[in-house]
Amino acid sequence: MRRIGIMGGTFDPIHYGHLVTAEVARHAFELAQVVFVPSGRPPHKRVRQVSPDNHRYLMAVLATVTNPQFEVSRVELDRPGPSYAIDTVAHFKGQDAGNEIFFITGADAILEIATWERHKELFNLCHFIAATRPGYQMDELASLRSLLDKDEFDRIHSLEVPALAISSSDIRSRLIHGEPVKYLLPESVERYILKNSLYLRGKII
Repeated sequence: MRRIGIMGGTFDPIHYGHLVTAEVARHAFELAQVVFVPSGRPPHKRVRQVSPDNHRYLMAVLATVTNPQFEVSRVELDRPGPSYAIDTVAHFKGQDAGNEIFFITGADAILEIATWERHKELFNLCHFIAATRPGYQMDELASLRSLLDKDEFDRIHSLEVPALAISSSDIRSRLIHGEPVKYLLPESVERYILKNSLYLRGKII
């Protein structure tokens, strides 16, 4: 049995917070591989326009190419309709039923898991890694006990990640205001953003 991590997100843009989270999770849970899955049409991101699929995919590839345990998948980008975690997890589980899947996401997202599409089925297919910032109040995650069955709650594992203060929204804001983003994301991604004039004034933010 191989343990596979799945890390979904808009990655708009991908940054060191994402990469550190994936690497810390890979080590802590002995994952053979972490697959980054840029969201195609994330239902929770409708409040703003998301950058074109190809830009987000290529930035993820540039950011992960030097780590042999990291991979980027187009499964959500190439699938029509909204991007739901249940469909993505089922896709990777279908590739090898013997694989043990760990879905990596932020603790804030996990707090809303009872609202996820077909979340009961998800618990039958995977474990969840809830990434938290240092000093995060674990009482918030404990509040899920009243919403989930015990077996479901036991499949949620918390993981403290020091770099989670970095956010894509802050990087986009810095770029649109002409502020530096160096050391917040890989240089290859920064060069790609500048070359393609992403997130600049008048562009997608």
